Amino acid sequence: MKLYTHDEMLDRVVGKKGTPRRDAMEADLQSYIIGEAIKQARKEKKLTQEQLGKLMGVRRAQVSRIESGHNLTIATIVRAFKAMDVPAAFSFGGVSVSLC
Repeated sequence: MKLYTHDEMLDRVVGKKGTPRRDAMEADLQSYIIGEAIKQARKEKKLTQEQLGKLMGVRRAQVSRIESGHNLTIATIVRAFKAMDVPAAFSFGGVSVSLC
């Protein structure tokens, strides 16, 4: 029986890096991770989605979509962390954004 690395399995199942399917999967994964980070920060601040929505100026349903990794833009991510007064740093394609 041959053992495969994680990267080898991703290459076989999803496609090699740079292919549209692999890029889409990695983008979805990054959105999910950012949404989870926002959710974790909200819970650590003991805020409900409704309360965070009021701080951000959006409805609870929008916070739910953000935490699910949907409707994410850099502006939305920055707004969420700033609303909770949570320091965060991100790097997007060589551009770093720091929230302190």
